[in-house]
Amino acid sequence: MSKDKNKYFIWFVQGGLGKNVAATSLLETIKLTYPDRKLILVATWPQVFLNNQNVDRVYNASNIPHFYEDYIENQDVIICNQEPYNQTGHITKQNHLLESWCELLGIEYNNQHPELFYNYAELQSYQNNFNFSKPVLLLQTGGGPLEDDSPYNWTRDIPKDFAQLIVEKYSPNYDIIQITKPKGYILDNVNIINKPMVNLNLFSLLFNSSKRILIDSCLQHAAAAFHLPSTVLWVGTSPLVFGYNQHKNITAKIPKKANQLIDSTLFDYQFLKNEYQCPYMELDEIFSLKTLDNL
Repeated sequence: MSKDKNKYFIWFVQGGLGKNVAATSLLETIKLTYPDRKLILVATWPQVFLNNQNVDRVYNASNIPHFYEDYIENQDVIICNQEPYNQTGHITKQNHLLESWCELLGIEYNNQHPELFYNYAELQSYQNNFNFSKPVLLLQTGGGPLEDDSPYNWTRDIPKDFAQLIVEKYSPNYDIIQITKPKGYILDNVNIINKPMVNLNLFSLLFNSSKRILIDSCLQHAAAAFHLPSTVLWVGTSPLVFGYNQHKNITAKIPKKANQLIDSTLFDYQFLKNEYQCPYMELDEIFSLKTLDNL
């Protein structure tokens, strides 16, 4: 007996948590463009796609048995398994990440924003373990790939000395939560979160904050999804490529390059083991003290 032929649109979403959150921006547009197809996702962070009514089925990229037989063999299927980072517009920094993805997906780009959904049980299960007397400032100083075991990655992290100045400026009026990676540097006079958290608990910190100073990582994508304007500091990456207009995006000074790009081919800086590529010699070449007034 032959199988009934179904119509599918299959999208493979690779990369880190922030990239998966960014991908949620395009789900509705995909469904509007291909209304007669079921949207099937294979993602490295499938949790962020749950509760989204545009998704017919989502799979963990590390566990998809019988996928070919179920969705590809003898089916009417469109498959997108291309990497937007390899698109010309992304490499030349002319297009936003989402625009490069739209080119591959065959859909229209119109400045879409991420969308995340929590169900009732999830919202009820969240417990705020902090008992603060002042408003909360959420300060993400470090993040990125889990394999990054360095305390400071200059392309994305906030320089430690500058981050401490932020703490000194705002600690009189705010209780400060510092979010960083497990081996990231730790600031003075802050509440530290430097261990992996369930996505729900991590993102819910945004709801409980009055002010947010973030970096190019998953929290700035999630803040855009929840329509929570934040200040985002950028060093080796660009808000034109990864950012959102609802945020206040502050970019580092243009560096005075010497031969730091000796190992660069399609991209200027690599994200891991990149200390030798740093084109800055002093802190004030990255962010001046006047930047503190704009946070």
